[in-house]
Amino acid sequence: MNNVVTQTWQEKVSEFAAQSEEMGELHPEILELAYQEGWFKLFVPEIYGGPGKKLPEILRLEEALAEADGSLGWTITLCAGAAWFAGFLNPGLAKEILADRQVCFAGSGAVGGTATRTVHGYLINGYWKYASGALHATIFTANCILKNNDGTDILDEDGNPEVMSFILKKDEVEILSGWSYFGLIATGSHAFKVHDLVVPENRTFKINNTIEIADEGFDYPFLQLAETTLAVNSLGMANHFIRLVEEAFFSRSGLKRYSERQIDFFNKELNKCKKEVLDLKNHFYKVFDESWQQLIETGIISEAILSEVSLISRRLAHVCRKATDTLFPYCGLEAAKKESEINRVWRDIHTASQHALLTF
Repeated sequence: MNNVVTQTWQEKVSEFAAQSEEMGELHPEILELAYQEGWFKLFVPEIYGGPGKKLPEILRLEEALAEADGSLGWTITLCAGAAWFAGFLNPGLAKEILADRQVCFAGSGAVGGTATRTVHGYLINGYWKYASGALHATIFTANCILKNNDGTDILDEDGNPEVMSFILKKDEVEILSGWSYFGLIATGSHAFKVHDLVVPENRTFKINNTIEIADEGFDYPFLQLAETTLAVNSLGMANHFIRLVEEAFFSRSGLKRYSERQIDFFNKELNKCKKEVLDLKNHFYKVFDESWQQLIETGIISEAILSEVSLISRRLAHVCRKATDTLFPYCGLEAAKKESEINRVWRDIHTASQHALLTF
């Protein structure tokens, strides 16, 4: 009998991660893996072909994806998160676009455009930055301020400019190369724009308004959904970095010049960082799981629990970044070499830390 060794998805990601960074987008082998596993559809309702995973499982998967490769974890998190909007879409439109095996949503949370009502729908103009996965996205989501024909803003009930979200197709947008940052390079988080684009009425939606199609737990609050998914990305990258630091320190050619006392000091620093990250990880999942259980059992999550979820998500992201900064000096010059794995992970986690949602 032949002894066949099957490559795990983590091994495949590791094999192509450096090439993804060189390309500035996810390698085709990694993309094919994502399509096979349904990662871009993690939040899509089952009726539209989603995998039927719930948020507790998704968070742990996104942690594992980010640990395998920061750019992969981040891209899946942002693109799958945008596909969460499928539950708010016109059912006919959702069924049409989600039938594509390679469907991938990209977009921006910023309000970067205007939309003027026409007899055929809306006339859209705008520019949006940081659309992770833009180079392989099939659908773009864009937030626009609604305008009257005379150019004035349409106001909501509170007197503020009314904002609506739109679904744009790949061939309708122009991607603007501009992701020149030092980390998360393979996310290809480029900008996009449209000029005088007319889209039909059925391509509008508002989140947390009317849910058209939903699986159990779909109504988990969007703010905490975003905070938790971003936090587990920092956690996954920190797990990866800590493992590489330990390997790097004890394989250094100059290790013999350190005294036993110095090596002991490193071990204490390493174990302290490991413990802080692990303790906060356990606390994070405990708090999140409590919020999820409350939603499933009662249909609502208390404000106190939601506040705790927000706080622990931010604390987790900060502790993960601080752990990498504490341990970076012990990695040797290899960690400063831009082609090295440990340098890529360090750059990824520091780029992820700049997301405004978890700044404070």
